[in-house]
Amino acid sequence: MVSDVHGASDALARAAAGSDLFVCLGDLILFLDYDDPTRGIYTDLFGPEHTRAYIDARTANRFDEARELSAAAWRSRGVFDHADRWESLEVMIRQQYRGLFDAMPEPALLTYGNVDVPALWPEFLKAGHQVVDGAVINIEGIRMGFVGGGLASPMRTPYELTEEQYAEKIQALGPVDVLFTHIPPAVPQLTYDTVARRFEVGSGAILEYLKEYAPALHLFGHVHQPLRARARLGKTECMNVGHFHGRKLPFVIDL
Repeated sequence: MVSDVHGASDALARAAAGSDLFVCLGDLILFLDYDDPTRGIYTDLFGPEHTRAYIDARTANRFDEARELSAAAWRSRGVFDHADRWESLEVMIRQQYRGLFDAMPEPALLTYGNVDVPALWPEFLKAGHQVVDGAVINIEGIRMGFVGGGLASPMRTPYELTEEQYAEKIQALGPVDVLFTHIPPAVPQLTYDTVARRFEVGSGAILEYLKEYAPALHLFGHVHQPLRARARLGKTECMNVGHFHGRKLPFVIDL
């Protein structure tokens, strides 16, 4: 199982070795590399120096400043509206998706991260890839529920839902044995990123779901360097499966 792949296609191709079931919890695209500002779509567009300034502003939670830096960079390329921005971004996203889905193991169960563009996935999925979002599948008697995407945040990433939309999706699952989501429950120790030094957005709806249905496991990603990678909430063991882009290793569990 992997999450937060962010462009690590070489490691992704090897990630399913020895497994019976491969699961990807999203965030395939590398838009910004906080560890290496010379990589990613933003750097390809605007260069590493501007990227470092943009990352510094976002890391310091100066999101208005970051948005102005981005707007200025687009203006320097003669791009003034969001439709033209998207036209440039879409070409580069497609290039990344092509390599990532080529490397994605088969068979695989996939759901979306907040830094994903669901509308583009059908172009690149292989025969052995099954996308599951807001649905339950049953494998050998184990009910597995999947909810993809993230919640609205200052980052303004591509696949963000309102609290109401997210709650509706997760409640529609009903009882499951294992819950797979991209984002964690709204628990401070699970949402705080120790390197970014901020709380990422977790879901209160997930918390309510865990209280109501108490699945044995809740597996998620999203927070790259969490204060705690796992916590027991009632009868549910909650586990962050890791920042695959950084670790290059899958999370392995015996169900």
